[in-house]
Amino acid sequence: MVNEQTPTHHQAEADDRALFGFWIYLMTDLLMFSVLFAVYAVLHDNTDGGKTGKELFDLNLALTGTIILLVSSFTCGVGMIAARAGRKNQVLTWFGLTFILGLSFLALEFNEFSILIREGHTIQSNAFLSSFFALVGTHGLHIIAGLLWIAVTLGYIVKRGLNSNMVRKLAMLSLFWHFLDIVWIFIFTIVYLRAFV
Repeated sequence: MVNEQTPTHHQAEADDRALFGFWIYLMTDLLMFSVLFAVYAVLHDNTDGGKTGKELFDLNLALTGTIILLVSSFTCGVGMIAARAGRKNQVLTWFGLTFILGLSFLALEFNEFSILIREGHTIQSNAFLSSFFALVGTHGLHIIAGLLWIAVTLGYIVKRGLNSNMVRKLAMLSLFWHFLDIVWIFIFTIVYLRAFV
């Protein structure tokens, strides 16, 4: 069960401010990704005689990563339902699965980057690859931040239990994770699918 404490008016205001601040952070992140998408849209044909996305990308690998992230969004959502119901062990299980899925996605992304770099297709090769690595790499860095956040949060729950303050923090973590999944859907569509159209 969640250790409920009656929130004071001051605490409720502080929680509202924290949530509002987090939404502002997400909007600034959205703005940053919008700029990266715009840059990619302008530069995706500037290969300087090098290979195009169709020649470089593995659509099956990108699709696998997409499925993994979509499933992780589901496990994260179920974890939030468990958190609101005060079911600590289920929270640990579902967010633990989210962590494993996120780590699997990151391994696929790292594998894709390492193959490209090993074959000589680096961020310095041309404008197309610069914009690709910037966009997909920024998303990958956000996934790393999300994984660290999940790990620290789960450690805190194991040590101190599940309380209403932690449920609020889990809600923000869940928003962040769903946001990353939505950004990836756009990356998959604009970067990978578009390359094969």
